[in-house]
Amino acid sequence: QHVYQAQVQYVQEENNAVYTNGTIRTYSYSEPQLYNQNSGGNYFDTQGSSAQVSTHSMASNGNGALAMGLSGGQIISSSGAYLIGGNSMDGSAPHSAAQTTRASPATIEMAIETLQKSEGLSSQRSSLLNSHLQWLLDNYETAEGVSLPRSTLYNHYLRHCQEQKLDPVNAASFGKLIRSIFMGLRTRRLGTRGNSKYHYYGIRVKPDSPLNRLQEDMQYMALRQQPVQQKQRFKPVQKLDGVSGENFSSGGQHTPNAAEQTFIAQSQHHQQFLDGSRALPEFVELDLGEPLEGVGAEDVRALQTLYREHCEAILDVVVNLQFNLIENLKQVCYSLPASLVEIEGRLPRSTLTLLCRNEAVLKWMNTCDHLMYQALVEILIPDVLRPIPSALTQAIRNFAKSLEGWLTNAMSSIPQRMIQTKVSAVSAFAQTLRRYTSLNHLAQAARAVLQNTSQINQMLSDLNRVDFANVQEQASWVCQCEEGVVQRLEQDFKATLQQQSSLEQWAAWLDNVVTQMLKPYEDKPSLPKAARQFLLKWSFYSSMVIRDLTLRSAASFGSFHLIRLLYDEYMFYLVEHRVAQATGETPIGVMGEVQTVCVAQREP
Repeated sequence: QHVYQAQVQYVQEENNAVYTNGTIRTYSYSEPQLYNQNSGGNYFDTQGSSAQVSTHSMASNGNGALAMGLSGGQIISSSGAYLIGGNSMDGSAPHSAAQTTRASPATIEMAIETLQKSEGLSSQRSSLLNSHLQWLLDNYETAEGVSLPRSTLYNHYLRHCQEQKLDPVNAASFGKLIRSIFMGLRTRRLGTRGNSKYHYYGIRVKPDSPLNRLQEDMQYMALRQQPVQQKQRFKPVQKLDGVSGENFSSGGQHTPNAAEQTFIAQSQHHQQFLDGSRALPEFVELDLGEPLEGVGAEDVRALQTLYREHCEAILDVVVNLQFNLIENLKQVCYSLPASLVEIEGRLPRSTLTLLCRNEAVLKWMNTCDHLMYQALVEILIPDVLRPIPSALTQAIRNFAKSLEGWLTNAMSSIPQRMIQTKVSAVSAFAQTLRRYTSLNHLAQAARAVLQNTSQINQMLSDLNRVDFANVQEQASWVCQCEEGVVQRLEQDFKATLQQQSSLEQWAAWLDNVVTQMLKPYEDKPSLPKAARQFLLKWSFYSSMVIRDLTLRSAASFGSFHLIRLLYDEYMFYLVEHRVAQATGETPIGVMGEVQTVCVAQREP
């Protein structure tokens, strides 16, 4: 960290008023708003007015100066000199300070001088480059193992210039500018043959950058547009469709319009949050058991091939975040027009209808659906605790909301038993997406609480006032848990809270609790039932603690309520995966058992 003493001076006072040296601008200190994950802002002001710096904590270092823990970003003066570097100076922030490589003021001046020579910029326009540099430093940071398309960065830059009414530099000059700011930046060409794009390797959007929160109305508009040119991996879609150009563009003649270009830029930005490397797992072989009259071995192999192609097409569409194409794919697969299969000669419609009534086929399709949907979940939400842009979260939730309707409309000519099987699987998938996006939202809201020292101290103080003996006495009749186990969990919880553990450390603690509670049932058929009982008991005990905090009018009640919601949801997530591992099912399959019952109850 580099702090230039000639430009910044902090004076410790009793109140949280204003700290200034009288030579530059004024920085006021304010507590961050609780539960607001979108509370970040710009840490610079090109007009020289006062700027706010939100901190999580301020601790004296013993020599009269203050160590300020920032939530991210840099503050630079209008002359391009750095005042305060990003991340925490006291080690409390979740990201290492070494993640961001910062250029010196001399390097910035050299970058401007280079642009002046190469572009013939006037001195007046060169002075405007400071705002461009401020924007770059405030929204991007270096990080190993990640990349961003060059076009995405430049589109972000053009949008910034349009909003601020600034004249942008051309793409080549922008490349020189960004390389001067982020030293050691590399360029790689990524993508499939014929569709590769240049990427900047070693840079990412900062987690608290406004670029992670794209306007939802722009997302909705983009998703309603016709799809742009498909990548080569979409061959199964075109093969199933049997036509070229109506539903899917297959040529290189199409020029994307403005809305489509917006969609491309947003999709490229959001794809860095996905796990696009995950492939569709191998499906088990279809075994009919007893021979089926009129169905030969070639027909069975044709069904397996067609269904695999259909699932791969869905995965490809989801990887590219073109959710609106799923409806087309399901209509193509399940509407069963006579020309679809008979022209290709792969599987006659009468044979396919016969297979769709067979219980062995339905069970095989259900297993394949669970594998596909589980792969889609792990692509869309590879880490439930990692921050996800709100626009991407909303797009996933809208996708989940529409899935069952799309499938039902597409299966009007399908046997009722198959409809029930397919709907139960897609309902489990949609429910999982809703739960995981809600869990992710809670995680980001709770992260701010767990990083706030004053909030943690208040929570610990309020928790020490809770009468846990009374809680145990009231809960013992319902839960019938060993008193020693409950006391150990209480002590471990307080110790973890006192250590001001991060969200990831709390997640590890919860995982250890699940391991301890389910260990007696390992390799036993009673594990799923024991897991459900544990969830009920955990929820009952936590509700009793919240009740006690409510009656005592605890100052940290809101924080505890948020933490309780997160821990209950994450505990459900952990138990779900433990049961899946123990039974050899996918987590989607575990939830699918419940959805099968619910769908059957809805049938007339």
